[in-house]
Amino acid sequence: MIIGLARTSTLEQIAGLEAQVRDLEAYGCKRIFKEQVSSIAKREQLEAALNTLREGDKVVCTKLDRLARSVQHLGQIIERINLVGASLVILDMGGTAVDTSNPTGKLILNVMSSVAQFEREMMLERQREGIAKAKAEGKYKGRKPTARAKTDMVKLALDEGVSKAQICRDLEISKTSLYRIIGKLRA
Repeated sequence: MIIGLARTSTLEQIAGLEAQVRDLEAYGCKRIFKEQVSSIAKREQLEAALNTLREGDKVVCTKLDRLARSVQHLGQIIERINLVGASLVILDMGGTAVDTSNPTGKLILNVMSSVAQFEREMMLERQREGIAKAKAEGKYKGRKPTARAKTDMVKLALDEGVSKAQICRDLEISKTSLYRIIGKLRA
């Protein structure tokens, strides 16, 4: 069976998820696991996909960054895929597809994943340097708090007796953010 994996980091990236699903269907994926979570979050759909694998199956994703967060994480995923006798296909690795069912595909994937991790680490280093410079110049304000901007809506919902779980769903905030807001409202 050809199994697809589609992932975006946030719920707002609907078009990106739809594009991945389209590409996976065009490749011939019979079953597609979709998730909209950060790569560092618990990946329930990735786990479900890996748990359904059988010998001869192919796991397909559109790009490497949609699958793994690091070379180590990619290695763990590939090891699980290999243990059952399945293979991995990345549809876009610099303009070409890579299939780990052959030695050349495995080599290309290892090299490209190392390059991708290097690029990410360099980007993070430049980001840290930029933030340090902005802080030194007194220009850095940090990320704008998103959940706290919804304090008035949380207070209104609580006053109307809406459940905490429903507030989190309706306002698209985490439980942690909700309780932080509630703590500020009580203070």
